[in-house]
Amino acid sequence: MKRLFGGGHDTVAETFPVQLTDEEWRAKLAPAQFHVLRKHGTERAGTSPLNAEKRPGTFVCAGCDKDLFATATKFESGTGWPSFWEPLEGAVGTTEDRSFFMTRTEVHCSGCGGHLGHVFPDGPRPTGQRYCMNGVAMAFRPD
Repeated sequence: MKRLFGGGHDTVAETFPVQLTDEEWRAKLAPAQFHVLRKHGTERAGTSPLNAEKRPGTFVCAGCDKDLFATATKFESGTGWPSFWEPLEGAVGTTEDRSFFMTRTEVHCSGCGGHLGHVFPDGPRPTGQRYCMNGVAMAFRPD
C-alpha cells in the first residue's frame, strides 16, 4: 500500500515500512489519533499533555513507535502544540501542503507515513526551524 498525498497535498506515492489498512489503523489508534495521523487532522491548540513534557526522553510516533524527537530539541513556541527545532536523523519526511489557501510544509513519520504536523522557518537556533507537532500523533518514552 502506498500513501498518496491528494487534495491540498502534492500527489506523491511513497511507501513506508509500516503498512496497515484504514481498518487496521482504526483498530490500533484512538479516534483522535486516527483523525490526525491518517486523515491529516489537527488537534486543538493547548490540549496535549505532551506540550508540558520536559523530562529527558524521546517523543515517538503514536502509530508505529518510531523515535521522532529528543526532549533536548523541544522548546516552548507559545503556539499550544509541542514544538521542536530538529527531528532525530531519518525520523520524518516532508511534503508540500497547499490546503487551507496557503502553502505549508507537512511533516510525516518516516516509519508509517502518519501526519505529525508542519514545519516553519521561525524557530530558534541552531536550526531556525519550528517543527509544530500534534501531541496526539505522538507518545513520550522517558529515559
